[in-house]
Amino acid sequence: MIKKNILLFLLFTFAFCFRGFGQSENFQYDTSYVESTHEAFAIRLFTSQKYTRLVQNIPDQDRAFVLKPNTGLKMGVGVSYQRLTINVSFPVGFLYPDKQKNWPFNLDLHSHIYAPRVIIDFFGQFYGGYKINANDLANSDADYLREDMRLSSMGMNMNYLFFGDKLSLGAAFNQTAVQKRSAFSPFIGFEIYGGKIKGDSLLLPKSQVPDAANFDKAGYFQAGPNAGLAGSLVFGKGFFLTGTASANLSGGYSKWRNGEEFKKWGVVPTYYLRAFVGYNGKRFSINGNYVYKNLNLVEGEAYDQAINTGNYRVILMYKLYPRDKFKKGFNKINPLSVLFKD
Repeated sequence: MIKKNILLFLLFTFAFCFRGFGQSENFQYDTSYVESTHEAFAIRLFTSQKYTRLVQNIPDQDRAFVLKPNTGLKMGVGVSYQRLTINVSFPVGFLYPDKQKNWPFNLDLHSHIYAPRVIIDFFGQFYGGYKINANDLANSDADYLREDMRLSSMGMNMNYLFFGDKLSLGAAFNQTAVQKRSAFSPFIGFEIYGGKIKGDSLLLPKSQVPDAANFDKAGYFQAGPNAGLAGSLVFGKGFFLTGTASANLSGGYSKWRNGEEFKKWGVVPTYYLRAFVGYNGKRFSINGNYVYKNLNLVEGEAYDQAINTGNYRVILMYKLYPRDKFKKGFNKINPLSVLFKD
């Protein structure tokens, strides 16, 4: 089942990438605001941490239980050239000394497409093994471990950027352009998310959670429109501060099982934040960025939950400028070349 979900995720990603890039074939940036640098061969080294957490508020208690996945910091390398970006990351033991060994494998797929006028984010998370930190529990000096817990979640967030000719989020995210002047733009869009959670028994600690708020299986699906504002402040020579914030109103359902299974339909607000800060020069670039998606779920009886997804990275990049012979040769093997005449 997981393999099928991964395949569908990749197919949907490819389809929307094609449409997102294809719409910009004849697009031209306002060169007084944005300078394209697609002909620079960018090599990057980065650290990254992705996560998807389940947060559950308990009725009549002034606290929340946060189930965290068995993940930590990763290191990675990547390249960008002629609109093609490839990143590969891998875990490094010393960056996460508290990681549980021999727990199930985790796969977290993020795809962030910041084409002109179009912002597309995909999430495909398949996690095995969760825990609640000891300091989040009452009268406990040991973490609450649930190796048997499984969480899978897939979603898409798609937006139209009204002034995409003056504002490039790609300049902030992967430095495929240079933002020369400060700019702002509103955007509107749509999002859709769905997923499921399950365990071999009731997932929350029985000694601290009422039976009415516990469960061994849950699922959700919701979708709706969103709107927000994006902006980039440029100062000095190459320094920038970029961010987006959007609010969403989603309709859908949540369901839970605790002996018996029940479902609740409703409408809930959610939000999405992106933040980027750094320096983007002719040869060197360094930046930090953070992407955070809050997905409140429809409340039902004693269940008040959220699925929160995040990814933060620190990137160091160096840019080369190849000769014409290399440009022509690479263009012949670049899979994106079929979408662009240049």
